[in-house]
Amino acid sequence: MKAFVFPGQGAQFAGMGRDLYDNVPQAKDLFEQANEILGFRITDIMFSGTDADLKQTKVTQPAVFLHSVVLAKSLSGFTPQMTAGHSLGEFSALVAGGAMNFEDGLKLVSARAAAMQKACEQQPSTMAAILGLNDTVIEQICAEIEGIVVPANYNCPGQLVISGAIEAVNAACDKLKAAGAKRAMVLPVGGAFHSPLMEPARQELAEAIYATPFKTPRCPVFQNVDAKPYTDPKIIKTNLIAQLTAPVRWTQIIQNMIVDGATEFTELGPGTALQGMIKKTAPEVIVTSKQTL
Repeated sequence: MKAFVFPGQGAQFAGMGRDLYDNVPQAKDLFEQANEILGFRITDIMFSGTDADLKQTKVTQPAVFLHSVVLAKSLSGFTPQMTAGHSLGEFSALVAGGAMNFEDGLKLVSARAAAMQKACEQQPSTMAAILGLNDTVIEQICAEIEGIVVPANYNCPGQLVISGAIEAVNAACDKLKAAGAKRAMVLPVGGAFHSPLMEPARQELAEAIYATPFKTPRCPVFQNVDAKPYTDPKIIKTNLIAQLTAPVRWTQIIQNMIVDGATEFTELGPGTALQGMIKKTAPEVIVTSKQTL
């Protein structure tokens, strides 16, 4: 059984999606529709902008979503049997799986980016990648640190990202290095995604999600908050709202998809980060990344 997975923020690169725009009429139409919905020509930034331009949250999240979803919609005979997305990628997975339409998905992603940016500006915060330690050790040390610092992204065995207030993250990194972490690297991000510090963004996005029409997807979508598959629109909405302050359980998602029959994974969208994570989680499965037709 084939599973399709979609990347999140950080996968972007200059020039992403240009070949689709130039060679696939349907893709060009969708990109132009996105320019109208967003009120600025995001395609100009995606195709010709600098890396710094693409790192703006209001650009990054819609850009990654667009590349992933436009690619999925351009594939001939695209009939996913299960989907999942890493953080932001969950919105791509939901649109690709038919839980909401393209326009509504893009509007929600744009609203998510704006809400998260505002939350980031309210308190200095950051994230750090921890390599080479057991998840339980990281969880325990985060719990011992004064201030807000929590596990945020369970990416694959031996790779977990923590998130929180700057001082707390730095203190956790010091203790994690002392506990044997191979690396504890503060990441160049604008805030503490998937932590309690995103609560203002969660509240703001909740209103937009509840007001957006969702329908039963044509395949199960494995959601970040508990790594389980869902098709009930009401539960999907609840989980999508909770996602902003809850950790991304990517390792468990891949394991659960395999239990449910996935033998081949295809990453749709910019970058190959998910391909690497999946190979470390399940070396026995087939994994490919697709950035164009």
